[in-house]
Amino acid sequence: MRHRHPLPRIWLMTDERINDMTAAIALLPRRSGIVFRHHSLEPLARRTLFDQVLKLARRSNHVLLLSGTPQQARQWGAAGAHNRSRLISQGIRTAPVHNGRECVAALHAGADLIFVSPVFATRSHPSQSPLGRVRLAIVSGPVRSRTIALGGMSATQARTLSALRLFGWAAIDAFNPC
Repeated sequence: MRHRHPLPRIWLMTDERINDMTAAIALLPRRSGIVFRHHSLEPLARRTLFDQVLKLARRSNHVLLLSGTPQQARQWGAAGAHNRSRLISQGIRTAPVHNGRECVAALHAGADLIFVSPVFATRSHPSQSPLGRVRLAIVSGPVRSRTIALGGMSATQARTLSALRLFGWAAIDAFNPC
């Protein structure tokens, strides 16, 4: 691996729905991961919020990734990038995946982890059909040891997937105290 951080098994995906980022991050177990998104914010506001999240993440030894390019992630001080880019990065690289074709592309692009979604029904994508356990198993196929389940996830839902031996899970609402 090209990074100095151990890969977390539990992740918070930031979202504009999270009104209290401090409280959301406080709900994470130590050494969890955070993928900072907030693409709808103006650039200066996004950077300001990212810097606040970075301070909070460091307090609990969380790994913070930026949804953006590897270069931008490096400039902002993130541990890596979450995107579909094929650009070489020295940090952690994760990628969003919704089907088998995207899974193969993410692996060829050098992703350390793939975030497969939506596993279950989710408020983030209410019109998208969830994959469910069977399709999740098919999409993640031989890379289950590098798969993060996302979409309608909670600790309880993650336990229902234990037979798949996935690497971990990620959520928004499970860590949103509002």
